[in-house]
Formats: sequence, C-alpha cells, structure tokens
Amino acid sequence: MKIYNSLSRQTDEFEPIEKGKVYMYVCGLTPYDHAHLGHARTYISMDTIKRYFLHKKFEVLHIQNITDIEDKIFNRSKETGKSPLELSEKFQGEAMEEFDRLNILPADHYPKVSEHIPEIIEMIKKLIENGHAYETKTGVYYSVSSFSEYGKLSGQKLEEMEHGCRLKVDETKKDPADFALWKKGPDVLTFDSPWGEGRPGWHIECSAMGMKYTNGRTLDIHGGGRDLMFPHHENEIAQAEGALNQKFVKCWMHTGFLTVKGEKMSKSLGNFIILKDLLEKYPPYALRLFFLHSHYRSPVNYSEENISSAQTTAERMFNFIEHADELPVSGGTENTELRKKLHGEVDGFYKVMDNDFDTPNALSHMFGIMTECFSEMRKEQPDYPAIAEAKEDFKKMMWILGLEKEKKKIDPEKEKEIDSLVQDRENARKEKNFKLADEIRDKLSEMGVILEDTDKGPRWKLK
Repeated sequence: MKIYNSLSRQTDEFEPIEKGKVYMYVCGLTPYDHAHLGHARTYISMDTIKRYFLHKKFEVLHIQNITDIEDKIFNRSKETGKSPLELSEKFQGEAMEEFDRLNILPADHYPKVSEHIPEIIEMIKKLIENGHAYETKTGVYYSVSSFSEYGKLSGQKLEEMEHGCRLKVDETKKDPADFALWKKGPDVLTFDSPWGEGRPGWHIECSAMGMKYTNGRTLDIHGGGRDLMFPHHENEIAQAEGALNQKFVKCWMHTGFLTVKGEKMSKSLGNFIILKDLLEKYPPYALRLFFLHSHYRSPVNYSEENISSAQTTAERMFNFIEHADELPVSGGTENTELRKKLHGEVDGFYKVMDNDFDTPNALSHMFGIMTECFSEMRKEQPDYPAIAEAKEDFKKMMWILGLEKEKKKIDPEKEKEIDSLVQDRENARKEKNFKLADEIRDKLSEMGVILEDTDKGPRWKLK
C-alpha cells in the first residue's frame, strides 16, 4: 500500500510500526452547533480508509477526540445559559446519530477534553521541564522558537507565520507566535492546576489524548481536514515531540477543502449546509457516494445535482446486487472472456485502492463489473458462476466504501399489516381480480411502500 504523507509531501510505502496493527487518530468535533457537510466529508473519507485497513486484516485502533472545552462552546454557553458540557453533549449526540446513518464505523475511543485534564496538565509540566513552555500572569505558553522543527508539516516559516491563531496577541508572551497551553483566570468552566484556576488551550488536548490511548507509542496515521494542518496539527507535533522526545505521527493524512458554488462554506455567506437538513432530503448512501467520487485529498464543490446523480448511481449498484442474488449460482454457458474481464476489474479495484485510496478509479472498476454482468445477464444462457463470483466481490467492495441501504426502522405491527396486504394483492392477482390488486397496490403506496413483482414473487421496501 502507498499513502500520501502530508509530512513528507510524497506518496510513501505504508509500513505499520507494529506488524498487522494500525494506530489511527482523527481530529473530532467541537460540538457547539449542528454537524455540517464538511464534517461528513472528513469522516466519510477516514472511515473508508479505516474500512480498507480492516478488509486487509489489519487490527485498527481508532481514536477520535471530542473538544468539549473551547472558546466557541463557551461563547454559545453564555448566549444560551446552558453549561458547556450540556451543550457539547447535546450536539455530539446528535452528530453521532447522523454519522451512524452515514454508515461511519464508530471509533474505539472518544476521549473528551473535560475528562482528561490530568493528562493535559502532565504534558504541560513536561514541556516546561524540557524548556519548551513558560508561565506568565495570563497562562502557560509554548515557545515556538524552542522547537527547531516547527513548521515542518505546514511548510510555513516562523518569521512568515500569521500571529494570533485563535488568540488575541498577548503582551505577556515572549513571542506573538507562541500559543496557549493553559489559560488562567475565571471562565464559564475552569479546573485547578499547578498554575492556578483555568482551562486548557485548544491544541494540547490532541497531543495528550493521542499519546494516552497508544501508551506513548507513535501514531501510524493522524487524519483531519486540510484546514487543521496549521496551526492545529503543527502545534500538536511541537507539543507531543517537545514533551516526549519522540516522533508523534508517522503519516499525516488530510482531506481536501469543501466549497459551495466555488466559495468556502460559511454562515456569513449564507451557504452553510447542516448535515441534518441534507439527510432529510437525500438517503445517506447518496451523500457518501457523492464524496467517494472525489479523491479524499481533492477539493470538493458541493452540488445538489451531483448528490442526486450519486443517489441514482448507488441505487443502480444496489439493483445489480438484488438482480444477481436472484440468479442461480451454477449452470449456464462458461464465458472465458467474461471471466477474464471481471477478474481484471476486481484486480483493478484493489490496485487503485492500494494507491492512496483512489476511490474515483475504484468506482470505475465497480461500474465495469456491473456493465459486464448486466450484459451477460441478457444472454439466453449466461455464465451464472462468473456472475455469482463477481457479485460477491462487488459486495466486499460495497462494504469497503460503506455503501449500504439505510435500515429504516418499522413498527412490527405495521410490518405485519404490509405483509398481509402484499399477500392479499397476490391472491387477488391469482384470482384475476386486477381491480382489487390495483387498489391494494395504491394503498401500499400511500403507506410509503414500494412494491416490485419478481420471478420469485412480490418484494417490498419502504420509500
């Protein structure tokens, strides 16, 4: 496998530090508001990467933080009168339900900042001891100039960097570029520390929590949006490596920017798209496939037309599996040329996925499988075993890409009622009472049921 490493700026051969295991950290939410389209882009991408590792029999330890102590949450807390932890719990819970609908596999650990204050304090102590941090009357700050490799991820030079980084310039700092590890003073929520009452700065959490859940071991992969590369990820490196004197992350992975009509998504521009709203308009698999049509590192421009197109394509993929499932697994006429083409498409899928998770080209190989199989199905004596084998390969690919129909919850009593009506309609058709059969079909449609007649009998699903 080859993966593009944002740190080396090249595609490197992937070799885990520990054979057969991948330690993976993904920057999580700051849950002060509803999850948005940009979150979906990052987490769908990282989930597909994780699924591919799992498919290749790697054991994956997945850590994803929850930033429940942060300025935006505190500001919203002051506006609403609700506690920061109550707010973050509400929005995090809502987001987790939406990510579950998007078929995103859960992480092994979701560490919260508020629950890891001792680990954060311990790392700050080490940074002070190692000469990388200092205390002032306003807080504890990281001395950027003390870390000679600062800027190695983003490529920015210290003298050219924008100062501030989520913080107004503080005259007590030695250098405007230095960033807060601990903020002193009263606030909506504070904690005791060796430096007095206060709370952590934004960046320290990921360094401290990332190291805790790997027992101090270097991470194989750290993922997140490209917008986090600087200053957040740059600061994570400086903190972890400054405290522990070892490599923090082997491979950095960043997802591309998301735009809406060519502009950055922003509330001020009126183009901010809430994930909850979008999932009311489109099935989750449509949104997932929309993002998979682009490479995870490439920029994506949001378009409802493209999401609608992705929905149609995904439904064609499900349709292929359903039709193939109805066919015999043996018999027919062997088609050597077909088998050769199908094996080529399958090999092609894994070859491009091995090359930095190239989902757009992986999808093209899946479409190739469908085209060949649909063509074969139209023959009088198709090669049933070849189609059956391709179908099973296709199902594995669908799992890797996380493309599944959403399992709609249905009341058991309603399910019984639908089954009974479907059977009544089937009896009416057998008795050639087509008027009654049509009336039952119309009633089922009003109940949100899509009915399909097949060679094996009627089949229904919810709209």
